[in-house]
Amino acid sequence: MRGRVKKQDPYRTPRASGAPLVANLCAAMEEIAPLSAAAEWDNVGLLVGSRTWPARRVLLTIDTTPAVLEEADKGQFDAIVSYHPVLFKAAKRMVIDVRAQEGVAADCLARHVAVYSPHTALDAAPGGTNDVLAEIAGLADLQPISASPMTTAQCKLVVFVPQSHVEKVADAVFAAGAGRIGAYEKCSFRLAGQGTFFGAESTDPAVGRKGRLERVDELRVETVMPADAATLRRVTQAIRSAHPYEEPAFEFYPLSGVPSLQDGQGRLGRFPSRITLGKLVQALTLATRAGCPTIVGDYRMQLSRGIVIAGSGGDMPFSIPGGLGNGDVVITGEMRHHDALRVKRHGAAAILLGHWASERPVLASLAKSLRGRMSNSTITISKEDADPIQSA
Repeated sequence: MRGRVKKQDPYRTPRASGAPLVANLCAAMEEIAPLSAAAEWDNVGLLVGSRTWPARRVLLTIDTTPAVLEEADKGQFDAIVSYHPVLFKAAKRMVIDVRAQEGVAADCLARHVAVYSPHTALDAAPGGTNDVLAEIAGLADLQPISASPMTTAQCKLVVFVPQSHVEKVADAVFAAGAGRIGAYEKCSFRLAGQGTFFGAESTDPAVGRKGRLERVDELRVETVMPADAATLRRVTQAIRSAHPYEEPAFEFYPLSGVPSLQDGQGRLGRFPSRITLGKLVQALTLATRAGCPTIVGDYRMQLSRGIVIAGSGGDMPFSIPGGLGNGDVVITGEMRHHDALRVKRHGAAAILLGHWASERPVLASLAKSLRGRMSNSTITISKEDADPIQSA
C-alpha cells in the first residue's frame, strides 16, 4: 500500500485548490455514456470510493484485476475506469481477498482508489464500444439494434432570486450538478419579474421589514438537472445555503424523456463494398489483436450486413429488422453453442473475437473523450489489462 494512504478521514482527503475530483470524472463519464442507457440488470456508475476524492491520474481498463490494481498503485493513480463492474452482484462482506471479485473491490477501497464502471452504458453510447467495433469492421449506415427509449431522467428547476444574489445562487446550483446539457455547462434561462411577500411577526426577512407587504425585483431562473435523489438533495441544499431568503421559493418539474435515435444496445450496418467472411476475419483479428478468434460459416461467404454486439450477443442478433439471413454476419465476442446453431440455420455467419478482445478497442476512444473533458487529469490505458483466455 502506497505511503499516501494514511489513517485519516477518507472524505476529507487534502487536495490542491482546483484539482480534479472523482465527481468531475463521474460527470465526464455521464456525458460520454449516460447511465440511463445501461441495461436494467447492469451495475454501473461509481462503485468504489467517494466523489470528493481526487482524480488527478485515471487508469482505463476492461477489468479490474489484481494486476491492474497493482499497476494503479505503483503509478499513483487515483481512480480506475473499469469497463466491467468491479462489483456486480450484491456483496455480503468486503474482505480483501483476490480470489473473490468483492475482495478486489475491498482492496481498491483500502488503497484509496475509486472505481467507475460504464459497461453497457458505454455499449449503448454514440462512439462507444459497439460503434468502435463497427468502425473497425468498416460498416456504414449504423443504427442501434435495441434503441434506448429515453434519455437521462431529468427535471427542471425553477428558483426565484433577488437580482443581487442571482449569480451566487446560480453558481451554487451549477456546482451541485444542475445546468448541464450535453457538453455544455451552466445552462439557464432567466426572466425578470416582481415577487411579493408579507412576513409574520416571527420572521426575519432579508429584504424589507416584517409586518408589511413587500415587493422585490427578482429573476426567475430555470435550469435542467438529473432527477435522481442525490442530485435533488444537493441542489436543494445549495439553494438554501446561497439564497438570501429565509424561505426561498423554488420548484422541480419532471421532464418527459426524449426518444433516442443514436444510442442503444448493439449496432446494425451495411458493408459499402463486397467482402468475404474470410477477409473480414483477417481484418478484425489484425485490428483488435484477438488471440482466439473463431467463426460460424464459410470463409467464402459474401457479406452484406453486419450485426455488432461487443462482449456477448445473446438473443440480440435474432431481433434485427428483417431477421437474420444470408449475407448477414454477427460480430461479437462469444456465443452460446445453440445460438451458433441458430445462426447456421438462418444461413448467416458469425465472428467470435473473444469477449475481452471485442471490447478492448473502445479504451483508446474513451481515453480521447476523457482527455477532452478532463484536461487537468492524466488519462492512461492500462498495460496490465489482459485477456484471461489464451490460445493453447
